[in-house]
Amino acid sequence: MIAPTPFFGDRGCHVRIFEEVQALAAEQVEVEVVTYPVGDDVPGVRIHRASRVPGVGVRAVGPSYGRLALDASLLATAYRAARQFQPHLVHAHLHEGIAIGAVLRRRFGVPLVADLQGSLSAELVDHGFFGRRNPLPHLVDPFERWLVRRPDAVLVSAREGEAMLVRQGVDPRRVFWLPDGADLRRFAPRPPDPALQRRLGVMGKQVVVYLGLLTPYQGVDLLLNAVPAVVRQVPEAHFLVMGYPDEEVYRQRVRDLGLTAHVTLPGRIPYEEAASYLALGEIAVSPKQSLTEANGKLLNYMACALPTVATDTPVNRDLLGDAGLFVPVGDPAALAESLIALLRDPERQLAIGARLRERVEARFAWPALASRLVGIYQRVAPPLDRQHATGP
Repeated sequence: MIAPTPFFGDRGCHVRIFEEVQALAAEQVEVEVVTYPVGDDVPGVRIHRASRVPGVGVRAVGPSYGRLALDASLLATAYRAARQFQPHLVHAHLHEGIAIGAVLRRRFGVPLVADLQGSLSAELVDHGFFGRRNPLPHLVDPFERWLVRRPDAVLVSAREGEAMLVRQGVDPRRVFWLPDGADLRRFAPRPPDPALQRRLGVMGKQVVVYLGLLTPYQGVDLLLNAVPAVVRQVPEAHFLVMGYPDEEVYRQRVRDLGLTAHVTLPGRIPYEEAASYLALGEIAVSPKQSLTEANGKLLNYMACALPTVATDTPVNRDLLGDAGLFVPVGDPAALAESLIALLRDPERQLAIGARLRERVEARFAWPALASRLVGIYQRVAPPLDRQHATGP
């Protein structure tokens, strides 16, 4: 499994990779992960790390020119790991992973499965690598179309991705929807931890939780702009905005807005503690601005039975269904209005939360998704010998 990212980092793409590996292990699929030189090791995952490149750091989030050198190092590491492991197939995450996987596919004669969260050119814009009026993303489009036609199968975590890949020339028979999943044992409704409530200063508050990257394209700025209107109408409301990077930037923004009594930013939350922090909330929120990228945090909200307010995007509707509460993208007034109405209606909170938990149990539990993933592997790979490593 090729992961061109600083795995593991307590965020969406990394959680998908980790939970895939765990779920595949339950299907007796052996997986080895090749990733960047930095990141946290996680129990139960065999990791090969690329060599560090002198003078090149690894940003926590988003693209950078230095990643070209890191990807070259990752390719060399992946080649060595594949020679030793002799995989039945290669499972590549992200577009850079496809480029590396295509080399391994040709060299070792094994199928290539790609795992995509959205569009490469859209991601470059969303992460601020290119401005929205910059013509350069259009120059990336031909390369992206070439890349996505290399794999034997392409997994998309959002339904919108299926149509996008077909428009890019991918045979629709090679495209498979595999949404993000939820670990329903780890993420489940639970009472809030009083000690954690006291430590964060939210005891007795009506808490709205956000857990994800702290970036403009995730809608964090939009969320902070909505807070004043919410606390004017619901003074006991408190926003627990959890994640990274740029925690200090956003803490200063909270101070500048005069919201320190109503917003807490505890920083990066370890994956194994995430459920405890989410349990502090009555409501969850995801004002993500990207129209194409996956949004796996919603599934953990759902698994914790949290009623969820999200921006009205195809990705979010695919996950939340008719139990979600949707607001227009980029509209802080509508976001505030929806949060106020839900905060004032505890019975509705409980009813929506229960429906979302039922939905995630029925559609997004990892055991069923892992079985589907193994079925996709078997479509493209020779008959798998369970006595040998059958994973990517």
